Amino acid sequence: MEKFIENLNKAASLLQTADHLLYMTYPLIREKRLLLKILSDINTATANIINAILQYEYFYKRINLYKEGKTNFQTFKEKCASRYNINQEQITKILEIFDLTEKHKKSPFEFVRNDKIVIMNNAIRIDTITIEKMKDYIFLCKDLLRKAENVIRAKK
Repeated sequence: MEKFIENLNKAASLLQTADHLLYMTYPLIREKRLLLKILSDINTATANIINAILQYEYFYKRINLYKEGKTNFQTFKEKCASRYNINQEQITKILEIFDLTEKHKKSPFEFVRNDKIVIMNNAIRIDTITIEKMKDYIFLCKDLLRKAENVIRAKK
């Protein structure tokens, strides 16, 4: 099986897990830190979808791939996104997911406040992870997966 199909399958599985955690598990146990696991799953699923698109386009010799992840993402933005009907707003949200995950990984301090997780960085700037944000990201990720599958699986 081609690598891009494997990436789509992994993304679908991670997205299903994140969706279940957010809509079924979270309301039952009300553990705010579960939002971090959901964010992580969404981040990995999104990365897998983008990788599947890039590998698919590379397989059909439409683009070149590089060792540098940022260069590959730039290629995705400029050459692939329009083919998959991914608009600028969605690209902005994808970058937001990646940025929030990176801030969480580098954060020296985070805490739970009301219904959100507050992530602090070294510059005493804060970012928050909320249930609404996670729902928005899952919706985005499902849409990306659907768009990628429509193009990639149509050829199979």
